[in-house]
Amino acid sequence: MHPSDRRFFIVHLQKTAGTTLRDRFRHSLPETAIYPNRTDGTDKRISVISLSHLLSRWDVRRDEIRLVAGHFPLSTIELLDAEFVTLSVLRSPLDRTLSYLRHQRKLNTVDRERPLEEIYADPFRFNGLIRNHMTRMFGIGATEMKAGDGVLTNIEDSDALLERAKLGVASLDAFGLQPHFEEFWQSLAHRFGLDATACTSSNTTELEPATASLEQRILEDNTLDTSLFEFAENLYNERASGE
Repeated sequence: MHPSDRRFFIVHLQKTAGTTLRDRFRHSLPETAIYPNRTDGTDKRISVISLSHLLSRWDVRRDEIRLVAGHFPLSTIELLDAEFVTLSVLRSPLDRTLSYLRHQRKLNTVDRERPLEEIYADPFRFNGLIRNHMTRMFGIGATEMKAGDGVLTNIEDSDALLERAKLGVASLDAFGLQPHFEEFWQSLAHRFGLDATACTSSNTTELEPATASLEQRILEDNTLDTSLFEFAENLYNERASGE
């Protein structure tokens, strides 16, 4: 099947190579087939985060959309009347969070001179896009996230949420780990007829040292994500070895 004969849904986690994955799809799909594109609004804070905005645009563009690539939880597919190939890339919570903080400093003028610790402590970013972000993206239910219009819904950390997230990861049609992204991409391209020669790398940040205290704080605040990533690593290795 040609890629345009399927629909793909990327559970696009912050700073795990999701933008790179989306941009490589652009070598195989026209811009009209991708959500979001220019027709979906110029404010990316809305088009890639707001569940209600996605649903309203789906009503308009359903027939042409073949790739949904915003920051939408896995349960979003329950609200879209179509079948999707579900994909994602996971990353260790420490590396993911540090990359997110560096990206925020690069992206926002007001953050340029701020230490990473100060950006990390911002309540909006911490509760919405840092604290156990991956677990929320895979574990939050469709009804739950409607209240907060998407992934920014502030739900409590719990063992039950983690278990739902593990089931979510296991249900994906394909997933990769950020340190092995190229391996994942080649496997995906071969399996679904995508352009294997696509080599785009998007939204990367330069490594820089972080204080030991910040690293420790990140680990303490993201114990659910640590458990989820360990689960994903084990599952990835089991599938790679054919067990």
